[in-house]
Amino acid sequence: MSRPRTAARSPVPPAGKVRIIAGRWRGSRLEVPAVPGLRPSPDRVRETLFNWLQGDVAGARCLDLFAGSGALGFEAASRGAGEVVMVERDPRALAALGAAKARLGADQVEVVADDALAWLMRGPGRPFDVVFVDPPFAAGLHRAVLDALGPWLSPAARVYVESARGEPVHELSGFTPHRQGETRDTRHVLFARRKDASVHDAPATLAPSSGDQAPPTT
Repeated sequence: MSRPRTAARSPVPPAGKVRIIAGRWRGSRLEVPAVPGLRPSPDRVRETLFNWLQGDVAGARCLDLFAGSGALGFEAASRGAGEVVMVERDPRALAALGAAKARLGADQVEVVADDALAWLMRGPGRPFDVVFVDPPFAAGLHRAVLDALGPWLSPAARVYVESARGEPVHELSGFTPHRQGETRDTRHVLFARRKDASVHDAPATLAPSSGDQAPPTT
């Protein structure tokens, strides 16, 4: 996750490390630079997410928007993703991502130096199978990013969205919540495409959830 382009200044967190949980690089540590608004997804949340994504990551084309430390993107690569594109604009985070890519020999990872929303708005290339959306909570970017995401998604795409606990999440048009849960501070939702999805579906807003649950899919 990266720093917003325009938002109230976030506190600068201390530099640190986050570990890759499973796969080829299990136990490897990733640098977390001291960047305002950078907040890597906790180990427990990432473990839950990749349990949800079992069977969807191996060989998949993944997009990690607001990549920050790269915790989500490198985790996907470690678990066998065929390609991972990480989009990040902060120079310190970009330097850490590049160093991690080189150290791990992560040839399937591409690090893109750009603003995530601006990059999406330029139009899609090949569609992605798994997308991670975890912008700075205070930036107010969730709605704009999800509204721009549709053309980038493959027919069977999964989209993960992380936001502050208690705040509604703008739903991705044509998708439904497949899994969702909360921690003390965050809310996390995995979207799957609806079987009856139409490109004309209007976006909606999800109410806050309570606990980790799996809503019925259509």
